[in-house]
Amino acid sequence: MKKKLFINGEWIESEQYADLFSPYTEEKIAEIPLASEKQVDAAIDAAYNNREVMAKLTAYEKAEILEKLVDLLKENRVKAAQIIAMESSKPLKFSLGEVDRTIETYKFAAEEAKRIHGEMIPLDAAKNGADRLGYTLREPIGVVAAITPFNFPMNLVAHKVGPAIAAGNTIVLKPASQTPLSAYFLAELLEAAGLPKGTFNLVTGSGRKVGDRLVTSDKVSMVTFTGSPEVGIGIRNKAGLKKVALELGSNAGLIIDDKVHIDKIVPKCVTGAFSNQGQVCISLQRIYIHENLFEAFTAKFKEETEKLVLGDPLDENTDVSSLISRKEQDRAKAWIDEAAKEGAQIISGGVIENNILLPTVIVGAEPHLKVSCQEVFAPIVTINSIKNVEEGIDYINDSKYGLQAGIFTKDIHTAMNASKRLEVGGVMINDIPTYRVDQMPYGGVKESGNAREGLKYTIEEMTEMKLVVWNQEQY
Repeated sequence: MKKKLFINGEWIESEQYADLFSPYTEEKIAEIPLASEKQVDAAIDAAYNNREVMAKLTAYEKAEILEKLVDLLKENRVKAAQIIAMESSKPLKFSLGEVDRTIETYKFAAEEAKRIHGEMIPLDAAKNGADRLGYTLREPIGVVAAITPFNFPMNLVAHKVGPAIAAGNTIVLKPASQTPLSAYFLAELLEAAGLPKGTFNLVTGSGRKVGDRLVTSDKVSMVTFTGSPEVGIGIRNKAGLKKVALELGSNAGLIIDDKVHIDKIVPKCVTGAFSNQGQVCISLQRIYIHENLFEAFTAKFKEETEKLVLGDPLDENTDVSSLISRKEQDRAKAWIDEAAKEGAQIISGGVIENNILLPTVIVGAEPHLKVSCQEVFAPIVTINSIKNVEEGIDYINDSKYGLQAGIFTKDIHTAMNASKRLEVGGVMINDIPTYRVDQMPYGGVKESGNAREGLKYTIEEMTEMKLVVWNQEQY
């Protein structure tokens, strides 16, 4: 399967191609074009030259295109999920879940396209404001460059493409090198949905060549990126005055207070820790549980973890499959070995079998270890006992990240205090930090990012506010 770039409404071959391999079987599944700088520039030019075409679409027309895309995704739900599973090794049950969320995300985008509005400004509240009418408008920002990660190759693309279309912007998309097939499928569906020619462009290739060209182009008005803090900081430093929205890393923590019914929360915690092999920005990585519940919780968590089905991502029964690459697998294994060497106890997993890193549960990992203080992005979770919730809050806040955190407690005052003290973008009370629905404002503080995604909030990022003031005196 040899793919082509999608530039200015045309499918274009590249001079160079790279083989794409399945992370699970390691078999070749496609040939992916490597865009030249000239082709990246052509994609940017197409988006730039079609800004007015997109901006002139009515709210009704933009919503209609997005609704057609929703219908096409519903018709192709299983095919879309199989593409995700094949290129990323996300188990099929979770790939189907991602497609369902993608459908919902574009549905929200269609609805929000009809709700973009400014506000009236009461100018006469100022001494000098009599006889003047003031209001604001929201206008498209222009060309949006979207750089997306591998872990949600459809839904995290939707969180950038959906609001960009709703806001009336044009787009150049650069998907992750390991998961471009989902993006190519999207391009086909957008073409069928009637998106105007040249307003959506898709280029694949190295971040250094394609990404840098997008980030530094004067014709790009905004860069939206999801990925590592190191790359995100580099983008911000190169982008100049253009708007940069960054969704970066995390090592999400959960506090479990005394007297919580652990039987109800253990299955939820296991899912939060090991879905998509732990390759989720808000994957449950650190659990801090009251010392009175520690032994019972740990035993049950280990038991539930070892029930997970490992295997082929295309098998509907599989819970956990391969990590995105051998390199990531080896890195994660090295972090586990470091923790064991430093005195932590590996109570489950910690080994690689049939190209799969077994779900790994670590007890007693010190805060300075990589499995605690960095983003593991692998099926690894640490469990530590705490004397009280305050101690757990201190542990969670002792991090360079701050995306989401969770707390289970029966005490409303404890919950309120935690919601105020936790240094994160989102606090989940009586839930795991992995909880997300697609219309909520999602984003972090510290090295977890500088923006919020969620359709309404992204549209605000992707539009410029214009003030209009009418002097009502007669001239």
